Amino acid sequence: MSKRCDICGKVPLTGHNISHAHNVTKRRFEPNLHKVKAYINGEVKRIRVCTKCLKSGKVIKPPIK
Repeated sequence: MSKRCDICGKVPLTGHNISHAHNVTKRRFEPNLHKVKAYINGEVKRIRVCTKCLKSGKVIKPPIK
């Protein structure tokens, strides 16, 4: 399962860990994904969405019963 937001397409980025002694190692910056139920084309589906899309209102959640 890929770590990709189903709404905006955000994916992991690469960078470096840099220690105090300036030792450089590779690392990954993962998107903050959550599995949520949302309306997609009139149906309720479970999707993986980053928190930025949730906070901005791009995802419409079904009402809680």
